[in-house]
Amino acid sequence: MERLLERFAQPGQDPVALWAALVDKLRPPRASQTGKATANLRALTDLIGRRSDLRAGLRTSLVGLFAERKQVTLYVSSGLLPSTGFFSETSRRIAGRLLPEVIDTAYLKDLLSAVFHRKDDEIWVNAVADEVWLELLTTLLGHETPMFEEDASPLPHAVGEILEALRVLSFHVSAIGLDPELVRIDPHLEEHESPFLAQNSELLIYIQHYTDWWTTPGALIADDKHLTVMLHQCDEILQRVRKRATRIGTSLTLTFKLERLRQHLERIHELISLLSELRTRRVIEDVAPRLIGLFKALVRAECRKNVLTDYWGKNVELLSLRMTESASKTGERYITSTRSEYFSMFGSAALGGLIIALMAANKIVLGTHGMAPLNELLSFCLNYGLGFVLIHVLGGTVATKQPAMTANAIAASIGEARGKTRDLEALADLIVRTVRSQVAAILGNIGVAIPVALLIGFLLELATGSHFVPPDKARLLLDEIDPRGGALFFAGIAGVCLFMSGLIAAYYDNLSAYNRIPQRLRQLRWPRRLLGEERTERITAYIENNLGALAGNLFFGFLLGGATAIGVLFGLPVDIRHIAFSSAYLGYAAIALDFTLPLQAVALALSGVLLIGVTNLLVSFTLTLSVAMRARRITFAQGRSLGRLLLKRLLRTPQAFLLPPLRDEKGEAAAPAASDTSPAGEIRPGANTAPSGSENDKPASGKV
Repeated sequence: MERLLERFAQPGQDPVALWAALVDKLRPPRASQTGKATANLRALTDLIGRRSDLRAGLRTSLVGLFAERKQVTLYVSSGLLPSTGFFSETSRRIAGRLLPEVIDTAYLKDLLSAVFHRKDDEIWVNAVADEVWLELLTTLLGHETPMFEEDASPLPHAVGEILEALRVLSFHVSAIGLDPELVRIDPHLEEHESPFLAQNSELLIYIQHYTDWWTTPGALIADDKHLTVMLHQCDEILQRVRKRATRIGTSLTLTFKLERLRQHLERIHELISLLSELRTRRVIEDVAPRLIGLFKALVRAECRKNVLTDYWGKNVELLSLRMTESASKTGERYITSTRSEYFSMFGSAALGGLIIALMAANKIVLGTHGMAPLNELLSFCLNYGLGFVLIHVLGGTVATKQPAMTANAIAASIGEARGKTRDLEALADLIVRTVRSQVAAILGNIGVAIPVALLIGFLLELATGSHFVPPDKARLLLDEIDPRGGALFFAGIAGVCLFMSGLIAAYYDNLSAYNRIPQRLRQLRWPRRLLGEERTERITAYIENNLGALAGNLFFGFLLGGATAIGVLFGLPVDIRHIAFSSAYLGYAAIALDFTLPLQAVALALSGVLLIGVTNLLVSFTLTLSVAMRARRITFAQGRSLGRLLLKRLLRTPQAFLLPPLRDEKGEAAAPAASDTSPAGEIRPGANTAPSGSENDKPASGKV
């Protein structure tokens, strides 16, 4: 390292190559080895602290980088989304990974990419403590090095580049803030003078005052109070638009622009704070902490500029939040409190079990027609999809559809709990009610599907004189639900399909709200002439409230049929197992074998059905809960406390997990009518637990 530092003072050396070589010396063997990186930085600090000649050469080279390179692009593009759009930027990042862009070291942005050229450099750069970087910087530049002269002096090149970057960022903010997408979501932007234009005027005045103060003796100190007010108003409008988007729908384009606007406002705040400290503080030691924070952010941005996962995560976050908020409101209808609601859920699930038994019979019949593979696939998909749609239209319930909805309601409750003991009790109540509601739905599905399958098999055998399902086919159906085979793995695949159908349902709810489909339907004249005003209004209201559910059920059927088709096409062990269909197949197999199954085979088949159901529920619930919590930026740190609380309730009142207590029937535990929550924070069925109704624009986030 000492020989390398000596080269900084030698003429004719390439400064970019020297700085890249120095970073290679500082870089640990693995990015996660923070201790090694810290030790390397301390060694460099000690070396330049002992050798003034090495320190002088390195300092001259560093100052030369900022004096000779163009810096505006570093501040206005590094770490900020471009104006090209979601799909264009996705294509650019993919191309950048396959064929990296040309690096022009005349720009400080490209020089940073050339020096920190490994994608994991941002890990150790950000992991090293700020104090270690501060010690290196103050040793290099001197503890008492003045940032500028007491009297007016020429504007330094680096400061001028920051001011120019602020000018560019301000114009970008004005353009985004006047975009029709934002005005569409918040029409109030057209009624008053836009803060996005006002901030530009104030920022241009600020830049002029700042330049005059620096270069002209006796000039007034630049005042950024008016500019700060305008920027805060821009922040408030951004949050208001975000909140409205969670209620009336969003899109990838809107999400992209909102995220880009947020990033630009944050960068403006950061640069103005840096300029303010340059003006009010005299030595590098005072300003260095903010410089180090900006340095770490820029290194991370350059190292991850072509990482797709980061980019997609930022853009899909608000869209996911809107989708999960919609699903959380739907999920509340699947959580019962009173015994009347509980038995209503059981009756709804019984209707679902009846239709599923008929769907299972229809699938068996379709499989005997010897259709072409594609025709058979489409017939299976339509059987599943239209059957699930029929269940929804008639008011039935499919037990496995509940977790994808109830998980979102639980995530919304976690977001509101904020770690309070009282709200943790309410969360435990919600989980207990969810479990027993799920139990009611499962019992309703399989408790009706099996007897109906037995009855159908018996009646068809009575009418035709032969078994509805041949004995060989019956044994095959029993093998398919055998838990010792691949039944549980295939049940997991069905759980993934359930999770995806929940997202699809929420997506179509968002699509309906964003595109204002109900309002557009109400504008059509021919339905009113054909169906009448009242009937058209009922149909429109039904579509408004159920479009997502209908689409989710239809696509769920195609997902189930498509998973099997993928296994056939590619020769992969891919199939699905669903608890309701498995229970119906058990009934058809039992009647086909004339109830001659050994007791061991019966127990194995029943255990297989139950384990398939548990797997269906756990996979879909876990995936949905994780997406819902990530969309709300929630981490749950009280899992153990909640687990102990639930275990205590299970040991004390196990019947509460299976059947609502009688006191609920009397209304003693019901919440006051004027509120959506009880004194203990318990959420009633149908109450709006989602935070979107609040005037707080910010999505629920935090660590609970």
